Amino acid sequence: MRLLIATGIYEPDIGGPASYARALGQQAASVHYVTILTYSSVWKSRNDKEQPFAVVRVWRWWPRGIRHIMYLMRMALLGRHHDTILALNAVSAGIPARLVAHWQKQKLFIRVVGDYAWETAIQRGNTALLVNDFQKEPHTSWIAFLHRQQVAVCRAAHGIIVPSEYLAELVQGWGIDRGKIEVIYNGVVPVVPPPTKEAAKKKIGLAGSLIVSVGRLVPWKGFRMLIKIMPKLLQINQFFRLVIVGVGPDMGVLQAMVRNLGLERKVLLMGKKQGQELVDIVSAGDIFILNTGYEGFSHQVLEAMMCGVPVITTAVGGNREVVRQGENGFLVKYNDEFNLIEGIRTLWQMPELRQEFVEQGRATVEQFPVSTMVRRSLEFISS
Repeated sequence: MRLLIATGIYEPDIGGPASYARALGQQAASVHYVTILTYSSVWKSRNDKEQPFAVVRVWRWWPRGIRHIMYLMRMALLGRHHDTILALNAVSAGIPARLVAHWQKQKLFIRVVGDYAWETAIQRGNTALLVNDFQKEPHTSWIAFLHRQQVAVCRAAHGIIVPSEYLAELVQGWGIDRGKIEVIYNGVVPVVPPPTKEAAKKKIGLAGSLIVSVGRLVPWKGFRMLIKIMPKLLQINQFFRLVIVGVGPDMGVLQAMVRNLGLERKVLLMGKKQGQELVDIVSAGDIFILNTGYEGFSHQVLEAMMCGVPVITTAVGGNREVVRQGENGFLVKYNDEFNLIEGIRTLWQMPELRQEFVEQGRATVEQFPVSTMVRRSLEFISS
């Protein structure tokens, strides 16, 4: 097989598709010819030469439209030397992949990790609906176009990879044959050994009882609510500190909330962190919380479990396929002030339950190795 992996992001940018592309490329390159095509925030990276596959970058900062045309042209040129294309999203990579695969008669596979049309509608303020309700509503203008395109890409694909049963149902709801959808859960690279909580706190220079949350700063991740409830959480434990890691369009709103509530010493917006630095921050946490309105399948939850931190998250999307209520974590209602406060209160006041969540969480992570994700992905696209 001569495999072209088309992705929207790749190292040094961080995110699930970047990690997935690298892990898949490294394993596939041992027996197949592999190239990764990506939009990129840098012209080139010194790490590219160390990989067993080629990396072709299209500069992300070209004007919209121009960069997409350049990406399509690069894909068309690369496609001549590949017989299979795997696009890691259904729009920015999937649309050109569909065109090139049709023109050049390659096999096309798509990995779907969410509803791009819904994410765009949320960020543009075109809808306040969560993803499940969004599926039931008629769409107009640009959002309707994006929805039609991602559905067309999925229909044209030989096969579709999704990281959760929840997403399989969502894609099937677009009118896609369930028989061409394969659920392959995300894998987690183990940290051996993760730092102890005390060592991690000392390393990052933070004291107190840390509530940690990680994710892109977008409205549906629920960071605004976490900041809003901090005054009430401080009544439970005056030493609580909320640590939020991530970047995104909501950064300005969150910074303003922190200032307006006088929480500058209690809420820390850490910005972009990755690698060992991110592991250290998560490991320093006493509680990990992900108050999200949508989650296809959460790397962050698994990584928190891997770092030995008890988890509270919402009963949405793929979270319910990882967290077993009261066994390895708590599931609460999204953006529900009472649920969030009581979940944190209960977990904080029951140290034996926190320890149980830590032990069961580590056992859960063992069920999601990267090797299984890569092996099953290659088996699927090679079939």
